[in-house]
Amino acid sequence: MLKAIPCTLMRGGTSKGAYFHVRDLPAERALRDRVLLAVMGSPDARQIDGVGGAHPLTSKVAVIGPATRPDADVDYLFLQVVVDKAEVSDAQNCGNILAGVGPWAIENGLVSASGLTTPVRIHMVNTASIAVAHVPTPGGAVEYEGDARIDGVPGTAAAIDIDFLDVAGSSCGSLFPTGAVLDRVNGVDVTCIDNGMPVVILRASDFGKTGNETPEELENDPVLRGRVEQLRLELGPRMKLGDVTRKTVPKMTLISPPLAGGVLNTRTFIPHRVHEAIGVLGAVSVATACVAPGSVAAQLAGLTAASGARQLDIEHPTGFFTVVMDVVADGGTIRVQRSALVRTARKLMRGEVFVPAHSWSGA
Repeated sequence: MLKAIPCTLMRGGTSKGAYFHVRDLPAERALRDRVLLAVMGSPDARQIDGVGGAHPLTSKVAVIGPATRPDADVDYLFLQVVVDKAEVSDAQNCGNILAGVGPWAIENGLVSASGLTTPVRIHMVNTASIAVAHVPTPGGAVEYEGDARIDGVPGTAAAIDIDFLDVAGSSCGSLFPTGAVLDRVNGVDVTCIDNGMPVVILRASDFGKTGNETPEELENDPVLRGRVEQLRLELGPRMKLGDVTRKTVPKMTLISPPLAGGVLNTRTFIPHRVHEAIGVLGAVSVATACVAPGSVAAQLAGLTAASGARQLDIEHPTGFFTVVMDVVADGGTIRVQRSALVRTARKLMRGEVFVPAHSWSGA
Protein backbone atom coordinates (compact mmCIF):
# COMPACT_ATOMS: atom_id res chain seq x y z
CA MET A 1 0.00 0.00 0.00
CA LEU A 2 0.99 3.62 -0.48
CA LYS A 3 0.56 6.54 1.93
CA ALA A 4 -0.55 9.88 0.43
CA ILE A 5 0.89 13.09 1.90
CA PRO A 6 -0.25 16.62 0.94
CA CYS A 7 2.71 18.36 -0.68
CA THR A 8 3.64 21.38 -2.79
CA LEU A 9 6.66 21.27 -5.07
CA MET A 10 8.18 24.74 -5.35
CA ARG A 11 11.20 26.52 -6.70
CA GLY A 12 12.67 28.82 -4.11
CA GLY A 13 15.47 31.01 -5.44
CA THR A 14 17.97 28.72 -7.17
CA SER A 15 16.78 25.59 -5.33
CA LYS A 16 13.77 23.31 -5.56
CA GLY A 17 12.05 21.33 -2.84
CA ALA A 18 8.98 19.76 -1.31
CA TYR A 19 6.93 21.96 1.06
CA PHE A 20 4.82 20.33 3.79
CA HIS A 21 2.53 21.45 6.60
CA VAL A 22 4.02 20.21 9.87
CA ARG A 23 0.74 18.44 10.74
CA ASP A 24 1.05 16.23 7.63
CA LEU A 25 4.36 14.64 8.65
CA PRO A 26 5.15 12.33 11.57
CA ALA A 27 6.08 14.22 14.74
CA GLU A 28 8.80 11.74 15.70
CA ARG A 29 12.05 12.80 14.06
CA ALA A 30 13.43 9.41 13.01
CA LEU A 31 10.11 8.42 11.45
CA ARG A 32 9.75 11.82 9.74
CA ASP A 33 13.22 11.48 8.25
CA ARG A 34 12.43 7.96 7.03
CA VAL A 35 9.34 9.33 5.27
CA LEU A 36 11.28 12.18 3.65
CA LEU A 37 13.96 9.80 2.38
CA ALA A 38 11.16 7.85 0.68
CA VAL A 39 9.65 11.07 -0.70
CA MET A 40 12.93 12.09 -2.33
CA GLY A 41 14.08 8.60 -3.31
CA SER A 42 17.23 8.57 -1.21
CA PRO A 43 19.67 6.95 -0.96
CA ASP A 44 20.16 6.67 -4.72
CA ALA A 45 22.39 8.74 -7.00
CA ARG A 46 19.48 9.27 -9.42
CA GLN A 47 16.70 9.40 -6.79
CA ILE A 48 14.77 7.46 -9.39
CA ASP A 49 12.15 6.20 -6.91
CA GLY A 50 11.24 9.64 -5.56
CA VAL A 51 10.69 13.28 -6.48
CA GLY A 52 14.26 14.42 -5.77
CA GLY A 53 16.29 15.86 -8.63
CA ALA A 54 19.54 13.92 -8.00
CA HIS A 55 21.37 17.02 -6.75
CA PRO A 56 21.65 18.67 -3.33
CA LEU A 57 19.96 21.80 -4.72
CA THR A 58 16.86 19.81 -5.71
CA SER A 59 16.66 17.47 -2.71
CA LYS A 60 15.34 19.90 -0.12
CA VAL A 61 12.34 20.08 2.20
CA ALA A 62 10.47 22.88 3.97
CA VAL A 63 8.28 21.98 6.95
CA ILE A 64 5.96 24.90 7.78
CA GLY A 65 3.47 25.42 10.57
CA PRO A 66 1.95 27.95 12.97
CA ALA A 67 4.49 30.11 14.79
CA THR A 68 5.77 28.90 18.15
CA ARG A 69 7.11 32.33 19.14
CA PRO A 70 5.18 35.61 19.47
CA ASP A 71 7.32 37.67 17.08
CA ALA A 72 6.69 35.41 14.07
CA ASP A 73 3.81 34.44 11.78
CA VAL A 74 5.01 30.94 10.89
CA ASP A 75 7.67 28.39 11.76
CA TYR A 76 9.94 27.10 8.97
CA LEU A 77 12.18 24.07 9.42
CA PHE A 78 14.59 23.37 6.58
CA LEU A 79 15.74 19.81 5.96
CA GLN A 80 18.45 18.75 3.51
CA VAL A 81 17.84 15.24 2.22
CA VAL A 82 21.16 13.74 1.16
CA VAL A 83 20.98 12.26 -2.32
CA ASP A 84 23.16 9.16 -2.04
CA LYS A 85 22.99 8.48 1.71
CA ALA A 86 20.15 7.74 4.11
CA GLU A 87 20.62 11.07 5.86
CA VAL A 88 18.41 14.07 6.58
CA SER A 89 20.13 17.15 8.04
CA ASP A 90 18.68 20.07 9.98
CA ALA A 91 22.12 21.61 10.63
CA GLN A 92 21.56 24.69 8.47
CA ASN A 93 19.04 27.13 7.07
CA CYS A 94 18.32 27.49 3.37
CA GLY A 95 17.63 31.03 2.22
CA ASN A 96 16.60 29.89 -1.25
CA ILE A 97 13.88 27.51 -0.06
CA LEU A 98 12.96 30.31 2.38
CA ALA A 99 11.78 32.36 -0.61
CA GLY A 100 8.84 30.00 -1.09
CA VAL A 101 7.77 29.93 2.57
CA GLY A 102 5.87 33.23 2.53
CA PRO A 103 3.84 32.40 -0.60
CA TRP A 104 3.11 28.89 0.73
CA ALA A 105 2.01 30.25 4.12
CA ILE A 106 -0.41 32.71 2.49
CA GLU A 107 -1.86 30.15 0.09
CA ASN A 108 -2.32 27.61 2.88
CA GLY A 109 -4.13 29.98 5.24
CA LEU A 110 -1.41 30.52 7.85
CA VAL A 111 -1.07 34.22 6.93
CA SER A 112 -3.73 36.54 5.49
CA ALA A 113 -2.84 38.62 2.44
CA SER A 114 -2.85 42.36 3.17
CA GLY A 115 -2.41 44.97 0.48
CA LEU A 116 -0.15 44.92 -2.55
CA THR A 117 2.64 43.32 -0.52
CA THR A 118 2.22 41.07 2.53
CA PRO A 119 5.09 40.86 5.03
CA VAL A 120 5.51 37.36 6.47
CA ARG A 121 7.63 37.05 9.61
CA ILE A 122 9.30 33.65 9.44
CA HIS A 123 10.83 31.88 12.42
CA MET A 124 13.73 29.90 10.95
CA VAL A 125 13.63 26.99 13.38
CA ASN A 126 17.08 25.64 12.45
CA THR A 127 18.80 28.70 13.92
CA ALA A 128 16.04 30.32 16.02
CA SER A 129 16.24 33.51 13.96
CA ILE A 130 13.76 35.72 12.10
CA ALA A 131 13.46 36.65 8.43
CA VAL A 132 10.78 38.87 6.92
CA ALA A 133 9.64 37.98 3.40
CA HIS A 134 7.71 40.67 1.52
CA VAL A 135 5.38 38.71 -0.76
CA PRO A 136 3.54 40.38 -3.68
CA THR A 137 -0.20 39.94 -3.10
CA PRO A 138 -2.13 42.24 -5.47
CA GLY A 139 -5.85 41.54 -5.28
CA GLY A 140 -5.38 39.46 -2.15
CA ALA A 141 -3.57 36.57 -3.89
CA VAL A 142 0.08 35.60 -4.26
CA GLU A 143 1.58 36.87 -7.52
CA TYR A 144 4.35 34.68 -8.91
CA GLU A 145 4.86 36.40 -12.27
CA GLY A 146 6.94 39.56 -12.57
CA ASP A 147 10.04 41.23 -13.93
CA ALA A 148 12.66 40.28 -11.33
CA ARG A 149 15.58 38.22 -12.60
CA ILE A 150 18.03 36.29 -10.44
CA ASP A 151 21.12 34.58 -11.80
CA GLY A 152 20.84 30.81 -11.81
CA VAL A 153 17.13 30.85 -12.74
CA PRO A 154 15.86 31.25 -16.33
CA GLY A 155 13.27 33.91 -17.08
CA THR A 156 11.72 36.36 -14.64
CA ALA A 157 9.30 36.25 -11.72
CA ALA A 158 7.83 38.45 -9.00
CA ALA A 159 10.40 39.88 -6.60
CA ILE A 160 10.32 38.73 -2.98
CA ASP A 161 12.39 41.02 -0.76
CA ILE A 162 13.80 39.25 2.29
CA ASP A 163 15.21 40.93 5.40
CA PHE A 164 17.34 38.94 7.83
CA LEU A 165 17.05 40.55 11.23
CA ASP A 166 19.10 38.57 13.72
CA VAL A 167 21.11 35.90 11.95
CA ALA A 168 24.65 36.82 13.06
CA GLY A 169 26.08 33.86 14.94
CA SER A 170 22.80 31.94 14.69
CA SER A 171 24.50 28.57 14.14
CA CYS A 172 27.89 29.05 15.79
CA GLY A 173 27.09 31.50 18.59
CA SER A 174 29.06 34.45 17.23
CA LEU A 175 29.78 36.21 13.96
CA PHE A 176 33.41 35.05 14.00
CA PRO A 177 33.14 31.75 15.87
CA THR A 178 36.86 31.04 16.22
CA GLY A 179 37.27 34.38 17.99
CA ALA A 180 39.37 35.82 15.16
CA VAL A 181 38.68 37.45 11.81
CA LEU A 182 41.67 35.64 10.32
CA ASP A 183 43.12 32.23 11.22
CA ARG A 184 45.97 30.28 9.68
CA VAL A 185 45.35 26.53 9.46
CA ASN A 186 47.57 24.00 7.71
CA GLY A 187 49.46 26.85 6.09
CA VAL A 188 46.31 28.46 4.66
CA ASP A 189 44.66 31.75 5.70
CA VAL A 190 40.96 31.29 6.47
CA THR A 191 38.08 33.41 7.71
CA CYS A 192 35.37 31.53 9.58
CA ILE A 193 32.11 33.49 9.69
CA ASP A 194 28.45 32.89 10.51
CA ASN A 195 25.96 35.53 9.43
CA GLY A 196 23.13 33.08 8.89
CA MET A 197 25.29 30.34 7.36
CA PRO A 198 28.58 28.96 8.73
CA VAL A 199 31.15 29.57 5.99
CA VAL A 200 34.91 29.15 5.71
CA ILE A 201 36.39 31.60 3.22
CA LEU A 202 39.63 30.69 1.45
CA ARG A 203 41.69 32.14 -1.40
CA ALA A 204 41.43 29.99 -4.51
CA SER A 205 45.06 30.83 -5.30
CA ASP A 206 46.19 29.09 -2.10
CA PHE A 207 44.96 25.85 -3.68
CA GLY A 208 46.53 26.47 -7.08
CA LYS A 209 43.24 27.58 -8.62
CA THR A 210 42.22 30.74 -10.47
CA GLY A 211 38.73 30.64 -8.97
CA ASN A 212 37.24 30.75 -12.48
CA GLU A 213 36.96 26.96 -12.79
CA THR A 214 33.56 25.39 -13.39
CA PRO A 215 31.90 23.45 -10.59
CA GLU A 216 32.55 20.25 -12.53
CA GLU A 217 36.26 20.98 -12.85
CA LEU A 218 36.55 21.54 -9.11
CA GLU A 219 34.51 18.44 -8.25
CA ASN A 220 36.75 16.35 -10.51
CA ASP A 221 39.92 17.38 -8.67
CA PRO A 222 40.35 14.80 -5.87
CA VAL A 223 43.42 16.53 -4.42
CA LEU A 224 41.54 19.82 -4.04
CA ARG A 225 38.48 18.10 -2.60
CA GLY A 226 40.63 16.26 -0.10
CA ARG A 227 42.39 19.43 1.09
CA VAL A 228 39.13 21.35 1.39
CA GLU A 229 37.45 18.54 3.31
CA GLN A 230 40.44 18.19 5.66
CA LEU A 231 40.16 21.87 6.52
CA ARG A 232 36.40 21.59 6.96
CA LEU A 233 36.73 18.71 9.41
CA GLU A 234 39.41 20.53 11.38
CA LEU A 235 37.54 23.84 11.52
CA GLY A 236 34.13 22.41 12.41
CA PRO A 237 34.92 22.04 16.13
CA ARG A 238 36.67 25.43 16.21
CA MET A 239 33.47 26.97 14.84
CA LYS A 240 31.46 25.39 17.69
CA LEU A 241 29.82 22.97 15.26
CA GLY A 242 31.33 19.82 16.74
CA ASP A 243 32.23 16.88 14.52
CA VAL A 244 31.04 17.89 11.05
CA THR A 245 31.84 14.62 9.30
CA ARG A 246 28.16 13.93 8.70
CA LYS A 247 27.02 17.57 8.61
CA THR A 248 26.37 19.88 5.67
CA VAL A 249 28.09 22.82 7.37
CA PRO A 250 30.34 24.69 7.27
CA LYS A 251 30.27 25.58 3.59
CA MET A 252 33.73 26.07 2.07
CA THR A 253 34.00 29.06 -0.26
CA LEU A 254 36.96 29.72 -2.55
CA ILE A 255 37.27 33.38 -3.47
CA SER A 256 39.14 35.12 -6.27
CA PRO A 257 39.22 38.53 -8.00
CA PRO A 258 35.91 39.54 -9.64
CA LEU A 259 35.31 38.93 -13.32
CA ALA A 260 32.25 41.11 -13.96
CA GLY A 261 32.38 44.13 -11.67
CA GLY A 262 31.45 42.45 -8.38
CA VAL A 263 33.41 42.67 -5.16
CA LEU A 264 34.80 39.15 -5.56
CA ASN A 265 34.20 35.83 -7.29
CA THR A 266 33.17 32.63 -5.47
CA ARG A 267 33.07 28.85 -5.78
CA THR A 268 31.32 27.12 -2.89
CA PHE A 269 31.53 23.50 -1.72
CA ILE A 270 28.15 22.58 -0.14
CA PRO A 271 30.10 20.73 1.27
CA HIS A 272 31.05 17.98 -1.20
CA ARG A 273 29.41 19.15 -4.39
CA VAL A 274 30.16 22.61 -5.81
CA HIS A 275 27.20 25.00 -5.96
CA GLU A 276 26.08 26.08 -9.43
CA ALA A 277 25.53 29.53 -7.90
CA ILE A 278 25.82 30.36 -4.18
CA GLY A 279 23.40 29.86 -1.32
CA VAL A 280 21.43 32.85 -0.06
CA LEU A 281 22.78 32.85 3.47
CA GLY A 282 26.18 31.75 2.22
CA ALA A 283 26.25 34.90 0.09
CA VAL A 284 25.21 36.96 3.11
CA SER A 285 28.08 35.54 5.16
CA VAL A 286 30.59 36.17 2.35
CA ALA A 287 29.33 39.74 1.87
CA THR A 288 29.67 40.34 5.60
CA ALA A 289 33.26 39.15 5.53
CA CYS A 290 33.97 41.62 2.72
CA VAL A 291 33.33 44.53 5.10
CA ALA A 292 35.15 42.96 8.08
CA PRO A 293 38.64 44.51 8.32
CA GLY A 294 41.44 41.95 8.09
CA SER A 295 39.37 39.04 6.79
CA VAL A 296 40.45 36.99 3.78
CA ALA A 297 37.51 38.44 1.83
CA ALA A 298 38.18 42.06 2.85
CA GLN A 299 41.82 41.75 1.82
CA LEU A 300 40.79 40.63 -1.66
CA ALA A 301 37.80 42.96 -2.04
CA GLY A 302 39.76 45.99 -0.89
CA LEU A 303 36.75 47.61 0.79
CA THR A 304 37.12 50.18 3.55
CA ALA A 305 35.27 49.69 6.83
CA ALA A 306 32.41 52.17 7.09
CA SER A 307 29.09 52.34 8.92
CA GLY A 308 25.87 52.39 6.93
CA ALA A 309 24.21 50.43 4.13
CA ARG A 310 25.99 49.30 1.00
CA GLN A 311 25.17 46.98 -1.89
CA LEU A 312 27.62 44.17 -2.61
CA ASP A 313 27.56 41.98 -5.72
CA ILE A 314 28.95 38.52 -4.97
CA GLU A 315 29.90 36.71 -8.19
CA HIS A 316 29.31 32.96 -8.60
CA PRO A 317 29.47 30.41 -11.47
CA THR A 318 26.20 31.54 -13.10
CA GLY A 319 26.20 35.27 -12.40
CA PHE A 320 26.11 37.33 -9.23
CA PHE A 321 24.14 37.69 -6.02
CA THR A 322 23.35 41.16 -4.67
CA VAL A 323 23.34 41.56 -0.89
CA VAL A 324 22.51 44.80 0.95
CA MET A 325 24.54 45.07 4.16
CA ASP A 326 23.87 47.62 6.90
CA VAL A 327 26.66 47.54 9.47
CA VAL A 328 28.13 49.66 12.24
CA ALA A 329 31.93 49.87 12.03
CA ASP A 330 33.69 50.47 15.33
CA GLY A 331 37.45 50.52 15.00
CA GLY A 332 38.46 47.09 13.75
CA THR A 333 35.12 45.43 14.44
CA ILE A 334 31.69 45.47 12.80
CA ARG A 335 28.15 44.93 14.05
CA VAL A 336 25.54 43.77 11.56
CA GLN A 337 22.26 45.68 11.75
CA ARG A 338 20.51 44.25 8.70
CA SER A 339 21.10 41.97 5.72
CA ALA A 340 18.68 42.02 2.80
CA LEU A 341 18.32 40.57 -0.68
CA VAL A 342 15.88 39.77 -3.47
CA ARG A 343 14.69 36.27 -4.38
CA THR A 344 11.91 34.81 -6.50
CA ALA A 345 9.81 31.67 -6.15
CA ARG A 346 7.36 29.65 -8.20
CA LYS A 347 4.75 27.06 -7.32
CA LEU A 348 5.33 24.05 -9.57
CA MET A 349 2.90 21.38 -8.37
CA ARG A 350 0.39 20.89 -5.57
CA GLY A 351 -1.23 17.62 -4.65
CA GLU A 352 -0.12 14.45 -2.89
CA VAL A 353 3.21 12.67 -2.84
CA PHE A 354 3.11 8.92 -2.22
CA VAL A 355 5.44 6.81 -0.09
CA PRO A 356 5.34 3.11 0.83
CA ALA A 357 3.09 2.61 3.85
CA HIS A 358 5.89 0.88 5.76
CA SER A 359 7.93 4.11 5.57
CA TRP A 360 5.21 5.89 7.50
CA SER A 361 4.63 3.10 10.01
CA GLY A 362 8.32 2.53 10.65
CA ALA A 363 7.88 -1.19 10.07
